[in-house]
Amino acid sequence: MQPSDGSRPIRYGVRFPPATSARDVADAVLLSERKGFDVAWIADSQLLWRDVFAAMALAADRTERITLATAVTNFVSRHPSVVASAINTIHELAPGRVALGVGTGDSSVKPLSMKPSTLAQLRGAIEMARTLLADEFYEYGPRRSKLRAPVGPVPVHIAASGPRTLALAGEIADGVLTLAGISPETLAATRAATEEGARRAGRAVEDVEFTVGAFCKITDDIERDAAILKPICLHLASIGGQEFLRTAGIELPPPPEVPEVYPDMVHAEDWDLAVTHASKYVTDEMAVKFAGAFCLFGSVPEILDRIGKAIELGATGFYLRHVGNYTMPLELIESFGDEVLPKVAHS
Repeated sequence: MQPSDGSRPIRYGVRFPPATSARDVADAVLLSERKGFDVAWIADSQLLWRDVFAAMALAADRTERITLATAVTNFVSRHPSVVASAINTIHELAPGRVALGVGTGDSSVKPLSMKPSTLAQLRGAIEMARTLLADEFYEYGPRRSKLRAPVGPVPVHIAASGPRTLALAGEIADGVLTLAGISPETLAATRAATEEGARRAGRAVEDVEFTVGAFCKITDDIERDAAILKPICLHLASIGGQEFLRTAGIELPPPPEVPEVYPDMVHAEDWDLAVTHASKYVTDEMAVKFAGAFCLFGSVPEILDRIGKAIELGATGFYLRHVGNYTMPLELIESFGDEVLPKVAHS
């Protein structure tokens, strides 16, 4: 479904964890382009996956239309000048179809015992990268330096779930990538926080792309399939997401550390093991509620209904994830591309 008021078209994207060779990633991105997806969001975590920019470069060479975006990189393990140079290289290969998704740092930063960016540091790093991409000098103490041969500005999207980060995205970013679910209650809250930041900067919230992240699976048996979401539900509780969970009727206190699951609950290498440990805290009933409120799990009509409600609340795009960090989202690309995209394009 697309807006009928002449506003920007709705963009559908898929998350790709580059867990196998860059060739495999490029093949999967090409498949998503052929199925009609608009954005390939490629994940970045140097200890878990292949290098995001190497994967993007090969995908850029293989594709013609799809936008290539980091999902997301950070400015802690990567200096802003390094990020600017890397995304500029991709922009040269795929002019006009590149986006820079950034965040404070998670699985790239925490395994190194490094601290994620503060919001002030994130703001400053984005400013530096934009300055360099705009072919301007940046002052590094006594030195003034610039990026050689920049192609031009690249849209910056901030990944956010909390109100302060959402507000920062509304204030300075070209887009926000929300990670707090797709329920009307959470979307209304995330939209309001983004709008507050835009208002402070004298911007219209409509000028900020509002991409809604959600785990997605077409299924006629949510009770059977929702169990695989238990680690994600538990992870949300572990990072202070109790308020979001309560909107779905889920009461889940912060869990203890689960050292048996490596590297962490949401990036588990052994997902079955993660589900087993998460099941100690997350019941089957909670998992079903989580699927209904925060994910695009369900039949095609149910998914279309949730997409429509999200668009009514301001969504301009969707960031679709399969459950898994070390496989390509081929089933998602095939099923959503064949059964959902043709309907949203003509509704």
